[in-house]
Amino acid sequence: MTNLCPCGSNRRYTACCEPIISSKREASTCEELMRSRYTAFTTANVDYLMRSHHSETRQPKETKNIKKWAASVQWMGLVIINTEAGEVNDDFGYVEFRALYLEAGQMQQIHERSLFKRENQKWVYISGVHFQEK
Repeated sequence: MTNLCPCGSNRRYTACCEPIISSKREASTCEELMRSRYTAFTTANVDYLMRSHHSETRQPKETKNIKKWAASVQWMGLVIINTEAGEVNDDFGYVEFRALYLEAGQMQQIHERSLFKRENQKWVYISGVHFQEK
């Protein structure tokens, strides 16, 4: 992995998403969690993706499919469009983002508004609304 974090923060991976993914520290905002989840997708780290997903909406049966898909695409970048709440003292928050990737030679994107909540005092992903591009 290069020195810069895949999440697009322009920070070193070891000072950005790595401590969150490796459980050395918790994400302090929902944007930090979103960035760490994107980074986990770039390495097909489904263990972290499941761990950072709310227990009520987590789908462990999909682990193999998620890993296979995430490893099959080339991740091109993350753009955070907007955040709403999700700060250190909040209990929920939203992050709207675009995740760009190449799949079978075609540029694709996930454009989503994700909902995050706290579960056991930790930020976790709940669900997202996908936007279709025109």
